[in-house]
Amino acid sequence: MLRKLRVVAAAATFTLITLYFLDFAGWLPESFHGLVSIQFLPAVLSLSLVTLAGLILATLLFGRIYCSVVCPTGIFQDIVNRIAGRLQKKRKRFAFAPAKTILRWSVLGVVVVTYLFGLTVVLSLLDPYGAYGRLVLNVFSPVYMAGNNLLEAIFTKFDNYTFYRTEVAVVSPLAFIVALATFGIIGFLAWKHGRSYCNTICPVGTLLGFLSKYALFKIRIDKNNCNGCGVCASKCKASCIDRKTHTVDYSRCIACFDCLDNCRQQAIQFSSTASKAAVPLAVKKGGIPQTVPTSSQPAPCSPPETAGVSESPDRSRRQFLGTLLATAALLPEAFARKQEELLSGRKGYKRQHPLCPPGAVSPEHLLKHCTACHLCIAKCPSHVLKPAVTEYGLGGVMQPVMYFDRGFCNFDCTVCSDVCPNGAIHPLTVEQKHLTQVGRVVFIKEDCIVYADETSCGACSEHCPTQAVTMIPYKEGLTIPSIDPDICVGCGGCEYVCPARPFRAIHVEGNPVQQQAKPFERSGGSDIKIDDFGF
Repeated sequence: MLRKLRVVAAAATFTLITLYFLDFAGWLPESFHGLVSIQFLPAVLSLSLVTLAGLILATLLFGRIYCSVVCPTGIFQDIVNRIAGRLQKKRKRFAFAPAKTILRWSVLGVVVVTYLFGLTVVLSLLDPYGAYGRLVLNVFSPVYMAGNNLLEAIFTKFDNYTFYRTEVAVVSPLAFIVALATFGIIGFLAWKHGRSYCNTICPVGTLLGFLSKYALFKIRIDKNNCNGCGVCASKCKASCIDRKTHTVDYSRCIACFDCLDNCRQQAIQFSSTASKAAVPLAVKKGGIPQTVPTSSQPAPCSPPETAGVSESPDRSRRQFLGTLLATAALLPEAFARKQEELLSGRKGYKRQHPLCPPGAVSPEHLLKHCTACHLCIAKCPSHVLKPAVTEYGLGGVMQPVMYFDRGFCNFDCTVCSDVCPNGAIHPLTVEQKHLTQVGRVVFIKEDCIVYADETSCGACSEHCPTQAVTMIPYKEGLTIPSIDPDICVGCGGCEYVCPARPFRAIHVEGNPVQQQAKPFERSGGSDIKIDDFGF
């Protein structure tokens, strides 16, 4: 019963977290964010004391139940392990192995030291929640989007418009490579060695393993009933049951309860104390204990089979060519920019400071709290957040940074600050967001088509929500942009819509520390004022 409850709870957690990352249409309510907020490392970095206390208390009561029910990477390993067991059909896949204590604590020590020295990328790579988030966004999401587009094509043929077409794209080549490597490494270890990643590399597993040694409820072996058959050890994916000594390494036991269902002698219990007396399960013949086998043994649960819909070759080719053409469309602009730089000796505008998401305070604050789970990137409706490469330096690789090549930050949107579980992006109300200045507008007159081509424009002013960009008389009836950086919030609307090529004439320069913009007047004449940003 315990195992079945654990499987149901883990399946629900895993499914909902995965769908929450993949949900581009906003079907799931925001209350599902609670499943993300109870992850261990985000609770530590955000100083969520209530969540942290709850996780520690649960570990001290029931052992590493977090690793088997809450952690998505741990559940992902269980799924891979189950598939491997079905395909390999080996009766004894696992055996007891001594704990790699030195390696486990060495990895944890490296993570702590590098984090203290500002190299957060090591923590980001090994955080189980962050690793799974990147895996979903960069590996699973393109497949999910392609499946959505296939369903859209099928349903549309029958005049059913339940689905709508969406872009199938990889947000970052670097993030995709890292996510693919994570998928390969964790998947391979789970396929061959069960939960060896959790008990060797994962820093959260090491910490919780230390606490679980003092848990109240544990897997306990009754030596009087145990006949040393070793079935429990062969089913233990954590390789923590020693059948020879009838002991369990509680620092590695993940409380999966597989051993409970596989012990025919009923010699294994999950209890608060060891059994004082053996249950009379044997009769003596000639003074030799003879165990009485149970009449039946519960069959292990198998994952539900899902029927997939394969995409037609013609559709696949068309989608591939579409993606290729979309990528190729960007090449002329890049080539023209390079040619212009060579001929004129000029270079396009280069930001001096990266643009952090609104509420992230500064790159330093982001570096201390972000584990690059990419939930904010997955949820950004304007697609302005991308994984950083060099913008924050080596320590901030894959953390979110703003770019305006595919859109601009919606003036009333606070999604990224709402979903961040780490405290890396502070929650903002819409009113606070209206005055959070992530950057300041910069205008380069020589690149403006009004100046260079004497052509009427004004797109930047039309898309500015704070009137930081306005049009003033220029000559011969033309108007040219005029900027007021003090009331600019850095949303990037002006930069995104600027038609000047190969160099845009207007840009947003990031603030080293996010500021409060001066209140601006709406068309109705009322001012927006704010006192507390919660930073």
